[in-house]
Amino acid sequence: MKEMLYSAVETIARIHDAINRINDTKQYGFTDKGLHFFVIGLLGLGLTLVLYPLFKALVRHGKTLTITWIYVFTVLIVITFAIEIGQGFTHTGTMDFDDIVFGIFGFVVFFAIFALIRGIIHLIAYLVRRRRR
Repeated sequence: MKEMLYSAVETIARIHDAINRINDTKQYGFTDKGLHFFVIGLLGLGLTLVLYPLFKALVRHGKTLTITWIYVFTVLIVITFAIEIGQGFTHTGTMDFDDIVFGIFGFVVFFAIFALIRGIIHLIAYLVRRRRR
């Protein structure tokens, strides 16, 4: 887990250095905060341009639960990584990638149970409506 996180941090640092070199070489004069403004802003815009049509299509097909699942899954990944990184810095636990995997797997299992129960309720409601006709 530590090696993976260090590798991710090193990759981000290399990208950061490359952007700084371009900024310095071209003499754009952006501060570190200015670069963060543009890089994160453009990254967010890029994700929006990709996800907006996808979510719009999902809504059109009545898949709001799918959108909810994607959002919750994404937030849980961030939270589980934050917990593991926090444990590593505070020494309150062991940074372990398996903890992240098991945590996310727990969400998938509980969501599957929820979806099954929801599907059964929808099936019963459909059969009751159909029988009344």
